[in-house]
Amino acid sequence: MSKPVMNVALVVGPDTDMDSQAIRMTLEYFGARVFTYWVGRPSDLMSVLSGEDLYADTDMIILNFHGDEGKLIMPELGEDVYDDEEPRGDFGPDEIKRVTKLDGKIVFGNGCSLGEPALAQAFLDGGCQMYIGPDDYPDGNDALMFILRVFYEMIQNEKDIREAYQLARSMNEEMSMFQLYEK
Repeated sequence: MSKPVMNVALVVGPDTDMDSQAIRMTLEYFGARVFTYWVGRPSDLMSVLSGEDLYADTDMIILNFHGDEGKLIMPELGEDVYDDEEPRGDFGPDEIKRVTKLDGKIVFGNGCSLGEPALAQAFLDGGCQMYIGPDDYPDGNDALMFILRVFYEMIQNEKDIREAYQLARSMNEEMSMFQLYEK
């Protein structure tokens, strides 16, 4: 295998396996190395967001989750299954602020409403250089195409992240809900 053009962490939330597989295979085809993290419980996500379980050379993180009202939808566990320190329910700005330590990383919240300003700010406060996500509820096909187009432009056409973002947003009117936030 030749040296990858970038290292990407693909963090997979519940019920997103089909589009997550499409993202992984496409990015690997483009030449990226993709580390996949399957989230089955809150501590799985917390380990990635804290940087504890993140590979050192990770360039970008894709949080491929369903979202609602600016929160990442988490798996529901039985009360007796949760560890004492694990938050219950979905991950919103408060949970993100508590655990995120992603200095200099670029993070994509690829799910409905995961680009709401409060959630984006929580990631930026946790050290992220940049956060991108939709501030509304995109069609699943549009969310998939947005992320693929951004990476296509960065890898294939050697565009910087801002140019790639603008090109992906220009694909159709639906893409205008994807917002870019920076420190």
